[in-house]
Amino acid sequence: MLPAVTGEFFGTMMLIILGNGVNANVVLNKTKGNNSGWIVIAFGWAMAVFIGVYISTRLGGSGHLNPAVTIAMTAFDGFDKSLAIPYILAQFAGAIAGAIINWIAHKQHFDITDDKDLKLVVFCNAPAIKGKGYNMATEIIGTFILVFGAMAMSPAATTLGTLDALPVGLLVLGIGLSLGGPTGYAINPARDLGPRIAHFILPIKDKRDSDWGYSWIPVVGPVIGGLLAAYIFKLL
Repeated sequence: MLPAVTGEFFGTMMLIILGNGVNANVVLNKTKGNNSGWIVIAFGWAMAVFIGVYISTRLGGSGHLNPAVTIAMTAFDGFDKSLAIPYILAQFAGAIAGAIINWIAHKQHFDITDDKDLKLVVFCNAPAIKGKGYNMATEIIGTFILVFGAMAMSPAATTLGTLDALPVGLLVLGIGLSLGGPTGYAINPARDLGPRIAHFILPIKDKRDSDWGYSWIPVVGPVIGGLLAAYIFKLL
């Protein structure tokens, strides 16, 4: 169990360091990548997923990096139930650790950025237009595509091996470019809630609240989308 959980922790940590890192590079003041745009963010997250999945599987994990994936695989594809809770805890712990490391790397840029909303979106998602029903639907659809596509790509659907890391990264790139605009495509409860917790506890200069009123949507939506995808994939 220990290598598998370790793989999930470090893979998710790397996912968030690089993913939240590209957010910071694009939106914070006076970075070299400031205002470089959505395509840079989408490519950065795709590479973050590729590297995170690769590292996780090399260290003995399954490359899930995502509680929605773990829950879906456990419910409908025979993933070891004894690993489900340790995996999810490792994913959240890795996400919090990654967000803290990213904050340290960009500390000076957080300090000189006045926009409190931009500081928050480095860590977690916020909808472009608030509407809980539509925001939820977007997260369900995006995660459905992620889980259905990942299961179709992987010969052993309960794991995402090193050879499957690049296709999954490209899948996330496609989701970001096509469906990322409405909510920022969390498609992963740990990716959103873990860094949101880090935002809450870190001594960030002049920060706003952590928008807990929205925080349940990037958790519940991906879980629903993942379960639907796994069920329909196995049905087919």
